[in-house]
Amino acid sequence: MIDHKRKVSSTSISEHNGPPNLSSAPGTAVALVKRPKTDDDQAYGGTAIVQAGPKRTSGLQAPIMHLTGHTGEITTCRFSDNGEHIASGSADKQVFLWNTYGDCTNYGVLQGHKGGILEVQWMPGSERIVTASADHTVAVWDVSTGERLKRGRHHTAPVNACCPLSRGTGDDNMFVSASDDGQLVVWDTRQRNPAACIEYQLPLTSVAAIASGSTVYSGSVDNVITGWDMRTYTAVHYLRGHSGTVMGISVSPRTSNFLASTSVDNTVRLWDLRPYCKLPNRCERVFTGAPHGFEMNLIRPSFDKDESMVASGSADRTLTIWNLRSGEIKYKLPGHKGCVTQVDFHPKEPIVLSSSIDKSMFLGEI
Repeated sequence: MIDHKRKVSSTSISEHNGPPNLSSAPGTAVALVKRPKTDDDQAYGGTAIVQAGPKRTSGLQAPIMHLTGHTGEITTCRFSDNGEHIASGSADKQVFLWNTYGDCTNYGVLQGHKGGILEVQWMPGSERIVTASADHTVAVWDVSTGERLKRGRHHTAPVNACCPLSRGTGDDNMFVSASDDGQLVVWDTRQRNPAACIEYQLPLTSVAAIASGSTVYSGSVDNVITGWDMRTYTAVHYLRGHSGTVMGISVSPRTSNFLASTSVDNTVRLWDLRPYCKLPNRCERVFTGAPHGFEMNLIRPSFDKDESMVASGSADRTLTIWNLRSGEIKYKLPGHKGCVTQVDFHPKEPIVLSSSIDKSMFLGEI
């Protein structure tokens, strides 16, 4: 029988006031070690939790890295496509850029939004990011220079979500945004105005596209996930089953065969997107164990690179990872001091990233 919650000694928590090691053996104490200050030390960076123990499984400096620096709740975080960098967005209206390895140095800060950042996404190639903000705009940024390349002003309400349109083709010009104004907008960085606009009539909370970009999915306050054909801009199917607002969605990265969704009904659902699915409502599995809470945060799920696990944050201050096939909880990882808003898997190594309203992030081996 799997022990879903990691065990650590009471000494390690009381003495160090930190999270347990994600790869530590039960009862093993950990030591909190801060990197030494240098003359050119960055204002923000990571804190390592190091220990002697099992063989390491990643290139992280320590099995757990704690990233701090934001002055507001962190609403979103993502690995770049090559896994070398991290982007995080916060209610402090800033996007921070971090190195994944070494000291996890915060090497860049992107400023320009007048409202909190609600989602950040890397465009294919890891040279640009797109951000969605509560200031009713979207923006595209060059991460090497910090320059804002485009600002989209079409929405009339907070923009809750954004995603690249054609990640599988490597196109870094097209992306999609979803807003409380009920509009799903297709953007092309080479054009001043939106390339297309789809009216849904109800607020949209989330958006995700399959790798080819031919279909985009949106989640809404009516508990429904809608699939849109990007050639005709019409709805092609509806995923129904949640009994509360859909708060986050993610498409499986390798095959685009599955979609995971979170909801205020306290469930994470797995949907089969394959054309010849035999399930009448396409809902293959319902995962439980990650309550949403009364805060109504946008909590977004994630698939690992092999599509064998799915993860989600929750209001109970943990991140939960399930076995995709069996539905069993594989890990229930504590450490944060507030609702965990987003989880992301490293594209190459067994590393998981989480962000929280406690204004910090954790990187950890699994």
